[in-house]
Amino acid sequence: MQSTTTRSSKEFAQLLNLIESAVAAGINLIQIREKELPALVLYDLALRAVALTKKSATQLLLNDRADVAAAAGAAGVHLTARSIASATIRNHFGTHFLIGVSTHSLAEVREARDGQADFVVFGPVFETTSKQGYGPPTGLATLREVAHNVSPFPVLALGGVAFENLKDCLRAGAAGFAGIGLFARTDDLEKIGHLVRNERA
Repeated sequence: MQSTTTRSSKEFAQLLNLIESAVAAGINLIQIREKELPALVLYDLALRAVALTKKSATQLLLNDRADVAAAAGAAGVHLTARSIASATIRNHFGTHFLIGVSTHSLAEVREARDGQADFVVFGPVFETTSKQGYGPPTGLATLREVAHNVSPFPVLALGGVAFENLKDCLRAGAAGFAGIGLFARTDDLEKIGHLVRNERA
């Protein structure tokens, strides 16, 4: 979405429809990562998204904006490398506020864990144009090493994750996986949920 997006914009409704489909498919964690939205529009989007996740197993996070997340009743926040430290967020928002952190090295994973984050996303594991600024892909071997080093702390695989390598990520020790393109089509959401449920059965 753009900074000019409003509550009546087509993309506003499209995102809510996608969230509704993700909830129906049993996706357990959704992050709203709309960085350009004005705070009031983001708050309204979060309110409506929270309403869609109520009485479900799906938890909603907002990118970076812990204040908006708390005000809207979301489960928590996802922090980037440029965000306030997870320990500071924990101190201000309490033990029940869910905190995820983006990481790109074992040292960053340990820092997030020690800062009382609830989980991290780690990557890029595979080649992807959206994460080229973070260096070459780490590969499954590094994902396995990181997950093993901090187990049982949850590490989610990120970067180039696709249907073809989902199982490989889980078998390498990832607690789950995250992505944008992978979850962008409503038709694929049920397939993802089904695949994960079968893998963990």
